[in-house]
Amino acid sequence: MKIKSLKLKNFRNYDLLKLEFDDATNIFYGDNAQGKTNILESIYLSGTTKSHRGTKDRDLVQFGEEESHIETVVEKNGITYQIDMHLKKNSPKGIAINKIPIRKASELFGIINIVFFSPEDLNIIKNGPSERRRFIDLELSQLDKVYLNNLSNYNRIVNQRNHLLKDITQQRKLMETLDVWEIQLIQYGNKIIERRKQFVKEINKIISNIHKKLTGQREDITLIYEPSIGNLTLEQALAKNRERDMKIKSTSVGPHRDDICFMAGNLDIRRFGSQGQQRTAALSLKLSEIELVRQSIHDTPVLLLDDVLSELDKHRQNYLLDSIHDIQTLITCTGVDEFVNHRFSINKVFHVQDGQVAKEN
Repeated sequence: MKIKSLKLKNFRNYDLLKLEFDDATNIFYGDNAQGKTNILESIYLSGTTKSHRGTKDRDLVQFGEEESHIETVVEKNGITYQIDMHLKKNSPKGIAINKIPIRKASELFGIINIVFFSPEDLNIIKNGPSERRRFIDLELSQLDKVYLNNLSNYNRIVNQRNHLLKDITQQRKLMETLDVWEIQLIQYGNKIIERRKQFVKEINKIISNIHKKLTGQREDITLIYEPSIGNLTLEQALAKNRERDMKIKSTSVGPHRDDICFMAGNLDIRRFGSQGQQRTAALSLKLSEIELVRQSIHDTPVLLLDDVLSELDKHRQNYLLDSIHDIQTLITCTGVDEFVNHRFSINKVFHVQDGQVAKEN
């Protein structure tokens, strides 16, 4: 799987940009706030319909314009796909695959498999549960369209139930409709929990060996899925918490409240690990994600590295760079010296300055 080219129009700080990528390593260097990350963001959007920063579409459109356009050409299993995405200030985005508009954004998932790694990801262990849920949801949505459909339905139903909990205080007769929403919430919620547990099991088969190498065989790591329902079924937990939910006017249990625990021996790294342990666990997790995608799709994902090397020590830099030699990688950094020092193979270099990108020989 390779991304062959990218065209941007009125996207972030780019009026018009056309790029062709090498199948191996592509480096974008320049000072901060010049537009390097915007290039990676546009590619991530092309594969997932979402910004890795969580930015709304209207904020991606260049100031003073009404619409921006992203065109990404991808080659997968010998087949070429052109993905066109129109982001608009005041209406939903439009997406076309090979010039044919798609009706659901979910039709796009799976054409490109992207692993995005930014300095913020190094904090995934120490940050709150929502970050860890977001990680698992974004990856599973790329790998499993059934999961994506279940997640979409579940989120919609949770929103409906929350609205209902607010309205019930004024209209008690609405109580009867709670059961209808909860039946659906249980149906989709159970499927999400089971698929996430399977994902964690798959990651555990991969991450242990990676983490041992990163820590010089000193530390093992295990992921544990922590459902908010504890040992109850989702149906039991909803019934038990119904009165509480009515008071707080929100759904307090379910997959949208679950977490993942990272254990090194008997130590919960989230709460008691040092900053170094937390960052190493995060690196192990991202490297495991790459390998899991490879195993799942029998192909390599595209890797986007956003200024990550500067956050890692030499040992972890070397391990990361050695792990990605056979993957198409787009890397942003402030300078190319760190790659030269690693004797890392560089295939294409672009200098980014104030929304202008120049290819260097």
